[in-house]
Amino acid sequence: MEQQEVILTQEGYNKLEEELNYLKTEKRTEIAERIKIARGFGDLSENSEYDEAKSAQAENEEKIVELETKIRNAKVIDAKEIDTKIVQIGNTVKLLDVEFNDEIEYTIVGSTEVNLEEKKISNESPIGKALLGRKKGETVDVNAPDGVVQFKILAIKK
Repeated sequence: MEQQEVILTQEGYNKLEEELNYLKTEKRTEIAERIKIARGFGDLSENSEYDEAKSAQAENEEKIVELETKIRNAKVIDAKEIDTKIVQIGNTVKLLDVEFNDEIEYTIVGSTEVNLEEKKISNESPIGKALLGRKKGETVDVNAPDGVVQFKILAIKK
């Protein structure tokens, strides 16, 4: 089965590597210690601490495999290749919600880096898809669950 390309900014790639390193070192050691302590409680067949620690170990190993796969299939967006003439992954876009006359900024990222608190939206989201390839001054229609929303692109930044 062919793996899907994972689009990341350099910052997102670095975060994945940091998390992977943490899971392989500190987290593995912590879980191994929990398993060792739980074994000391005796009969493993009725030892909930042991079962929980083994479950945590399995989850950690799954997460490690997932992160290794994402890193292996990563396409890191080169900051030098990002321009501000058209909207692309890595840009921060200042928008005007035409209906409510409200300004908002979003950074377009790959789906792995989405963080709504930081206003990072996916290139695969309805807004992200509508903005990609557009220029400053253009008005775009976004198909939202409540109907079509219009945004005017006020600025495109790196």
